[in-house]
Parts: sequence; structure tokens; C-alpha cells
Amino acid sequence: MTARIEAQRGTSARASVFHRLPRGMLALIAVTCLAALAVALVAQHAFGVQPCPWCIFQRVLYLAIAAVALIGWLLPSRGVCALASLGVLALALGGVAAAVFQHEVAAKDASCAFTMADRFLSATGLETAVPFLFQVTATCMDAAQARLLGLGYELWSGALFALIAMVAALLLWHRRMRN
Repeated sequence: MTARIEAQRGTSARASVFHRLPRGMLALIAVTCLAALAVALVAQHAFGVQPCPWCIFQRVLYLAIAAVALIGWLLPSRGVCALASLGVLALALGGVAAAVFQHEVAAKDASCAFTMADRFLSATGLETAVPFLFQVTATCMDAAQARLLGLGYELWSGALFALIAMVAALLLWHRRMRN
């Protein structure tokens, strides 16, 4: 009888930890995005790695993902968690697209003027509102020369966006499997 009760308690304890997993993963996504932003700022301000419009646009996406993930983490509703996971997935896929575009197209162009990223930054005024975070100081071709462990920053960023998208997709799948 005691073994049966302990087995039931063990199952419910594991279930409650697994039940909290989606919200905890959203918190981890938010922290990861903020850490990626911190790495970008250290690279820029301490090591002189100058960002182009696409680099800055990806910073905006990391902040947006962090904000959506934090909302999903802070509000305990399962519906909010699912919507936050969906929002994170969409933004992360946008980040993958931005990183791929930066690597394949923008990095080969001497000017980033009038690209979608440049128009976005001009329209929002972020570059003048918060220059230490959003000021463009390089062309895409110049920014493409920066490397971290032999790879361009846009490739690292694209890989992180892809990882975030996979985690968000798994969170949505986990929700679907529970229902």
C-alpha cells in the first residue's frame, strides 16, 4: 500500500514539474534573448564590432521575443502561454529570415539603404531614441567581416533564432498533446 501511494506521489510530482515546463521554457527563452542582446552590445561597445541595419533589426526581434515570452511566463493562463509560444515562434522565424537575408543578400551589398530593416529603423525612430542600442554604424558589407569563432555574427544569430523557433514549436506541440 505504501509503495502504491509513493508511486502516485512520484507520478504527480513529475507531472507537476512537467506541467510547469512550458512557462519555464518561456522564461528561459526571454533570458536567452536578453543574453544575446548583451553579447551584441559587448561586441559593439567593448570590441568595436559595428552593427548594420539588419544587425539592429535582429536586436529588435530579440527584444520582441523576450517581451512576448515574459508575458507568457508572467501570466499563468494556459491560453496566454500558448499564444506567447505562437508569437515567439513567428518572431523567431522572422529572425531566421532576417539572418538568412543578411548573410545571403545584404552582406554582399555595399549599401543597406532602403532595405526593409533600414526603412523599419527610420520609421520607428529607434536609432535616434536609443542610440547605444539601435544606432547603425556600419554597412551590411562591413558588418559581414566581423567573426566570432570563425562564423559571421548573422550566422550565430540565425542559429539562435532557429533554436528558439524549435523550442516554441515544441511548446505548442506539448500543449496540443496535453489537450
